[in-house]
Amino acid sequence: MRLDENPQPPTPVKQVPNFALYGDAADPDWQAIVHFERITERSSAYNWEIRPHVHDSMIQVLFVRSGGGEAFIDGSKWPVRPRTLIVAPARSVHGFHFLPDTDGPVVTVAQRPLESLAGTAAPELLDTLRRPAVIAVDESSRHADALMPLFDAIAREAQVHAPGQVAAGMALMVALFVQIARIGTLAPADGGARSRKAAQIERFRALVDAGFRERKGVDAYAAAMGVSAGQLTRLCRELLGMSSLDVINGRVLHEAQRELIYSSLGIKQIAAELGFEDEAYFGRFFRKQTGLRPTEFRLHARRRLAEA
Repeated sequence: MRLDENPQPPTPVKQVPNFALYGDAADPDWQAIVHFERITERSSAYNWEIRPHVHDSMIQVLFVRSGGGEAFIDGSKWPVRPRTLIVAPARSVHGFHFLPDTDGPVVTVAQRPLESLAGTAAPELLDTLRRPAVIAVDESSRHADALMPLFDAIAREAQVHAPGQVAAGMALMVALFVQIARIGTLAPADGGARSRKAAQIERFRALVDAGFRERKGVDAYAAAMGVSAGQLTRLCRELLGMSSLDVINGRVLHEAQRELIYSSLGIKQIAAELGFEDEAYFGRFFRKQTGLRPTEFRLHARRRLAEA
């Protein structure tokens, strides 16, 4: 579920309170803190009704795992069901009406420091950090399994009060938003049909992850999915903007680049690891994809790392 899915207007609010956390006065001392709690901890104290409010400098992420209700963000209303992610950036007016016993993790963190870290490590996340979102998480997604381990790690880090706590918490938040962005990319925006297609893409990518070293072709992956090669390519072009062969080659290239930069294996060994018949065939593939020979890429990449 995305924010463009025909939301309904909520009951107008005459005055929007400004809180650090709901019910707590805004406090500049929160600037560097990653705060973790569970939905039930605060919501049950307010009869499961969190009225619309705003955080000046804090972004909030909720993962509703059980229960449900409604979310109100910037003048619109969305239904919330189990396995729903909610992102409320700083200055977004948001509130919730939860069913009794709704539960799941809630993380609140300073937006500017998080954006600064993301801007360096993963600039593509900035749009995800700045845009409110209500996302239904497909449990079949390979990225969904990463959510709770990250929330659990953030919860542990928020409680240790040890040196480096803020840095570790912020790094975990960037990792969490990487997963949110990945899930959001394939979240259904036009109903069940896209959801089924997204599930097929996830299945294809999982198969490629498992089999790319065997140099399987499009036909083999399509057969494993019970579709034709043409159907698989059309699906990839529709949802990913590239062909199914591009997806396969991209995965092989990613692994080849990683091995060239970080391993001490020779080119011939890397070629064999990736299922190429010989070093020359691997070299032609790599140069076609990157414009560089494997040895040139390794030299340039390692030089850049040394200068960083």
